[in-house]
Amino acid sequence: MDNLWQLFVTFLKVNLLTTSGPASAGLLYSEMVGKLMTREEFVEAVGYSSVLPGSDALQMAIFVGYRVAGVPGAIIASIGAILPPTVIMFGIAFLLTRLRNEAWIGSFVKGLTPALAALLLVTAYQVVGDKGWQGWTPFVLGTASLAALLLFKIPPTLVLLAAGIVGIVIYR
Repeated sequence: MDNLWQLFVTFLKVNLLTTSGPASAGLLYSEMVGKLMTREEFVEAVGYSSVLPGSDALQMAIFVGYRVAGVPGAIIASIGAILPPTVIMFGIAFLLTRLRNEAWIGSFVKGLTPALAALLLVTAYQVVGDKGWQGWTPFVLGTASLAALLLFKIPPTLVLLAAGIVGIVIYR
């Protein structure tokens, strides 16, 4: 029962305090790793939720919840993940219909962009870890993935899938 409550509160907090699936990974990392799952399990969860179509945050909740407490854990974590954005979106929709012509709304969103970028960089650092990448292989794979995304405009899902397949071959 403690794990179920911890899953619910964690995903409620993560989805209340962060703005997107990828951005939530940093907070989720600090809330989960060492408490309910290992770093390796967390990286696996991020990988699966990034490759599959749909909401990263919800997929993370289902994967982590199931890993920690089976089907009840997946359901409880999903409810925790869905509740904050649902309530917030109803509130925002109500407010935006009343404030849609105000200029400060666009400025507010522009102000979020650099903070979100910084949060993604912190998350990337946390996933790589304090020890950094071991050897050249992960660096080359990461650089190739970055090139595929930026230079060749390959969709992120395909890049992650290809990197996973390469990982199977290299790290077998």
